[in-house]
Amino acid sequence: MELTLVHLYPDLLNIYGDQGNVAALNYRCAQRGIKLKLKNLGAGEVLVAGSFDLIFGGGGQDSQQASVSRYLPGQSAVLKQAARRGVPMLTICGSYQLFGRYFKPFTGPILKGIGIFPAYTVASKTRKIGNIVITTSLGKLVGFENHSGNTFLDQPGLALGRVMAGNGNNGTDQTEGCRVNNVFGCYLHGSLLPKNPPLADYLITTALELKYRRQINLRPLDDRLEWQAHQTAVKICLKSGWRNW
Repeated sequence: MELTLVHLYPDLLNIYGDQGNVAALNYRCAQRGIKLKLKNLGAGEVLVAGSFDLIFGGGGQDSQQASVSRYLPGQSAVLKQAARRGVPMLTICGSYQLFGRYFKPFTGPILKGIGIFPAYTVASKTRKIGNIVITTSLGKLVGFENHSGNTFLDQPGLALGRVMAGNGNNGTDQTEGCRVNNVFGCYLHGSLLPKNPPLADYLITTALELKYRRQINLRPLDDRLEWQAHQTAVKICLKSGWRNW
């Protein structure tokens, strides 16, 4: 079996170690004999419908997001069609914001998003930095948030999870991230997937089942180190008392 992962604009959205998510997917596929082909989508390139099984997008500074906002809307139709089909996608921080309706920075024009997430983001003067733990339908997720944007969901019920400790989307309503079908968006850096194996395996399983049209049961991996990192992060975050809800 094989999968094709498209990494959106890695030359622009590449801060906070989000490349580790791609490395985690590649590792977890390789350990099971699944070939993961990686394609980088650069500025000005065209995303071809049906040419990918997974999508990943990382974070970037406002200036980098402004650059991406000139190209991403051109891929909107293909990405929305894929989202409706159930293609799994993971978007972190800057790409999460641009998968919403718009991002309003401090200076410059509003950056139009592609509207997969019913959400919008407004820059704030308060930077939200620190460890974060959220509860989701896939269990607890841990990560490290570092963003000044405040994201608000038109439908709070579409949040990826509820914040146990940390700030989340905006620091006020206890939501973090957004999920529409199999499209995930959040502010969890860290990188996210190495410390959260169930989410990584969900993305892989979903992509395989959609491509091969049959139930897929992934072989369990020895995740003792991953779970040790996960549990340690949870304990540190909760014991610190940082924005415990």
